[in-house]
Amino acid sequence: MRVLVTGGAGYIGSANVDALIAAGHDAAVFDSLNQGHRSAVNEAARFYEGDLADASAIEAAVSEFRPDSIMHFASHTLVGESMEKPFMYLGENTTNAINLLEAALSQGVERFILSSTANLFDKTEKIPIAPDERIVPGSPYGESKYFIERLLHWAHVTKGLRYAALRYFNAAGCTPVRGEDHDPETHLIPLLLQVALGQRENIKIFGDDFNTPDGSCVRDYIHIEDLAQAHILALEALHEREVLHYNLGNGNGSSVKEVVESVREITGHPVPAEVTPRRPGDPDVLIADSSKIREELGWEPRYPDLKSIIQSAWDWHNKHPDGYED
Repeated sequence: MRVLVTGGAGYIGSANVDALIAAGHDAAVFDSLNQGHRSAVNEAARFYEGDLADASAIEAAVSEFRPDSIMHFASHTLVGESMEKPFMYLGENTTNAINLLEAALSQGVERFILSSTANLFDKTEKIPIAPDERIVPGSPYGESKYFIERLLHWAHVTKGLRYAALRYFNAAGCTPVRGEDHDPETHLIPLLLQVALGQRENIKIFGDDFNTPDGSCVRDYIHIEDLAQAHILALEALHEREVLHYNLGNGNGSSVKEVVESVREITGHPVPAEVTPRRPGDPDVLIADSSKIREELGWEPRYPDLKSIIQSAWDWHNKHPDGYED
């Protein structure tokens, strides 16, 4: 298949491009490089530098590459920032998706896979969280992803577009060649590893008064290689199926304090931690029920435990302490 990957120079997108190429697909990347890295793009992938806010740029890329499928990763993704800048998230993430969908539909793209989020589920009735759990987004970021899911619903109803919405929980870990390098960095595991590498003095734990056993919030960490394999399986399934909704996680919750202790153990560094006030928009517990994708598509995570995920990240950050070269 010919697959266009938006955000394919980013952390999760670049790992998916590698997986696509390894599976024998023809991949192209569309990325503004605002957060992504040119050196993270697989050499076998065609590259288009552009911003989804520029409808003519994405139209030109889709017209030239002529994909039959799209994987959409590019977006603003920070929950905390979205609470401070709600209309940037609600506006730009949604408008950019509309630009992409209009270009895709005009060129006859048949399948679309959305990088969605567990932040759809702020007020859950059951833990672990199943795909059919009621949707109550926890932030403008989560709301923007829900908007895009609704755009895909109507693109399917009115235009016949087949799509998958993959709501993954906390993406983490690294492959031997693809790592996490954000500016600024906001994710827990790379921040902890920066402390272990001597690049920052300590780590902040945002809140210790959550309704959890140790007071810190609990999250379900999922390796980016496992996410990539889920995308490949969903892409193949859309030949037979028309609409897919899956939650992606290991089904094991780890508290922030447990992650800190695991990093201390793996790196041998004391990793000083400071408790600070909660961030707006952070739920107590987010754990995925991924049984649906396991049963329907045979997905099985290769990194089912927290320590193997952290070890893979530590291996990459040790080799690339300053991140990517560009």
